[in-house]
Amino acid sequence: MSAIVQSPPREAEFRSDSPHESARAHVTGEALYTDDLTAHYPGLLHAWPVLAPHAHARLTHLDTNSAAQVPGVVTVLSAKDVPGEADSGANRRDEPLFPTEILYHSQPIAWVLGETLEAARLGALQISAAYQQLPAILSIDQAVEAASFHSGPFRIRRGEAAAAIAGSPHRLSGELRIGGQEHFYLETQCAIARLDTSGGVIVDSSTQHPAETQEVVARVLGVPRNRVTVECLRMGGAFGGKEVQANPWAAIAALGAWKTKRPVRVRLPRHLDMALTGKRHPFLAHFNAGFDDDGHLRGVELKLWSDGGWSLDLSDPVMWRALFHCDNAYLIPALDATGYVCKTHKTSQTAFRGFGGPQGMLAIEDILDRIARTLAIDPDLVRERNFYREGDATHYHQPVKDAARIATIWEQLKQTSDFVERQSAVRRFNAAHADVKRGIAITPVKFGISFTATFFNQAGATVLVYRDGSVQVNHGGAEMGQGLHTKILRIASQTLGVPPETVRIMPTNTGKIPNTSATAASAGTDLNGAAVVDACRQIKDRLSAIPGAENMTFAQSVEAAYKSRIALFAQGYYRTPGIHFDPQTATGKPFHYFAWGAAVSEVEVDGFTGEHRNLRTDILHDVGDSISPAIDLGQIEGGFVQGVGWLTLEELLWDADGRVATAGASTYKLPSWPEMPSVFEIAFLERATEPGVVFGSKAVGEPPLMLAFSVREAIRAAIAAFGPGNQVVELDSPATPERVFRALRAAQGDPIQ
Repeated sequence: MSAIVQSPPREAEFRSDSPHESARAHVTGEALYTDDLTAHYPGLLHAWPVLAPHAHARLTHLDTNSAAQVPGVVTVLSAKDVPGEADSGANRRDEPLFPTEILYHSQPIAWVLGETLEAARLGALQISAAYQQLPAILSIDQAVEAASFHSGPFRIRRGEAAAAIAGSPHRLSGELRIGGQEHFYLETQCAIARLDTSGGVIVDSSTQHPAETQEVVARVLGVPRNRVTVECLRMGGAFGGKEVQANPWAAIAALGAWKTKRPVRVRLPRHLDMALTGKRHPFLAHFNAGFDDDGHLRGVELKLWSDGGWSLDLSDPVMWRALFHCDNAYLIPALDATGYVCKTHKTSQTAFRGFGGPQGMLAIEDILDRIARTLAIDPDLVRERNFYREGDATHYHQPVKDAARIATIWEQLKQTSDFVERQSAVRRFNAAHADVKRGIAITPVKFGISFTATFFNQAGATVLVYRDGSVQVNHGGAEMGQGLHTKILRIASQTLGVPPETVRIMPTNTGKIPNTSATAASAGTDLNGAAVVDACRQIKDRLSAIPGAENMTFAQSVEAAYKSRIALFAQGYYRTPGIHFDPQTATGKPFHYFAWGAAVSEVEVDGFTGEHRNLRTDILHDVGDSISPAIDLGQIEGGFVQGVGWLTLEELLWDADGRVATAGASTYKLPSWPEMPSVFEIAFLERATEPGVVFGSKAVGEPPLMLAFSVREAIRAAIAAFGPGNQVVELDSPATPERVFRALRAAQGDPIQ
């Protein structure tokens, strides 16, 4: 595997890239995560849940007395122990910590605290509970039939789509089922809570949103937020799964500490983490499209249903982003897009890298491929003909600034990947091979950067400078392996003009920076980096005003400032300018800018098994002026592979009782080395400075995931090659070997009944 990175030149002293700030600690095992802190808390108690054995039921009896007879059991937590509100719902109060109506299989109804984990587990087995089983809704189809919805309809309209479709020379209709995805972060959900010396609670939590975790803990305990401090040292991965769903485990740990006056640990082993936590939302899409002889879209009607699971969680903004991104990089002159969030008796689906955007974008890519095959035009030409152009606006009325950038990326990538020549080579290969076919596809990405809830687009920072010239940086972003702290370190050191080794980035702590936004929406560097720049510039301006400062080292100017009684600390703040959205009219400017990219992938499909191999992927991606090329390269690689996993092999299954059937790595297939392309070429778009963003950089966390569309579309091209080549390929996601085999048999005119 090779990876080619072209990055724009920067100031000479910052040209050489530095490794991840915790790379050495990661490799040596010195890096500490939440669960590693247990040794620091003598008298620690361990929590274990009592699980309900039904997807939907009413709890009719609960007897916890027998658990107390188990050696090592200290107490059992139930609703009567809650001094405040026994609910961890972030948006609606719809997530009871101790439910009387069971809403998904294995929902905890009580928690046992033990001197050891084994004692807590044995105690949980002794608890007696009885249930009245109720009918369960376990699919989108069942929810639609029963009109079981959390919310909706959400609607975005431009023009008269129905009339545009009716007046089009060509029309098509179809549906697409899109599966969910398990986060499978390496570090599972974990929290440790303890009382402080002044009547407050301190929680170490593996959370992407410490301020929200603080809010939920305070609500459960019935105390003001200033009595709760939440710290996140670092996370071993999150991908959105710890944005909201870290909250209930922190609340249980805090409640246990509040009751027992001892530290309490809650950590979910893998099988519980998969059984109890949310996933990427499965979607069902229905669409009607009208188009002309050249493949230009005239109008699209799109209906989306997501499986929200048992509680609302973040399903509303996830659906909104799916509706925002159902255009991907294409102008749809007339569009009527509607979304519903279904309520089912399954895990509460939640944020996942892309946050609904991938599901909406996949629908339009599916439509365009169907159009191309209907008209016998190469899909890359149909895509190109529908690109946004300069002066265009989205269906929610936001101008598409730098729309020409996608055309630039498209043409450059076609050249560097030898796309046209390889297209011809694929046709020759397919003509010579009856049982193995190849496919090649190029797909674009346009992804909006900002939180869709405008108020989240703000950040704070506190920078402290000590008399020896060393610097401490506190900001509101959480490190989950994505390299945020590495970028913040470089931002601070460059802004202050000091060596990176003199700067220390502190763990995220609500006692240092209040009211933080989640580290999500790919905006961690944009928001927190800009706040750090603000604080550093305040200090730099004060130091530069000292007489003779131009002839002093940084440490000398700091000492002079101290003796002159000049403040050596500053609070920085940033709010993203110019963004707004009105959900009533579904119009506005919800995104600060768009990230662009494209990928070419070539695959080979076995006609006997439906299995595929990824032969080569070429990526050209827009990261603006990269703050850390190594970090951005890793994000592009990781995002792409995670997208390939979602689209081709990661399949979530629930059994007839509502139990997650794919509850571990033995039954849930994750991407591994064989899924990597044999040739993997990555380049950054040059001369791509993004004005108005810290150091001209662009977000790179989520957009690369959608580059994996190129693999799915290449698979569809290979499937089509098993038949006459111009037939529509219907392929639900993920494109597992079973689904691919069925699709290629259909292409051959011999569908499996």
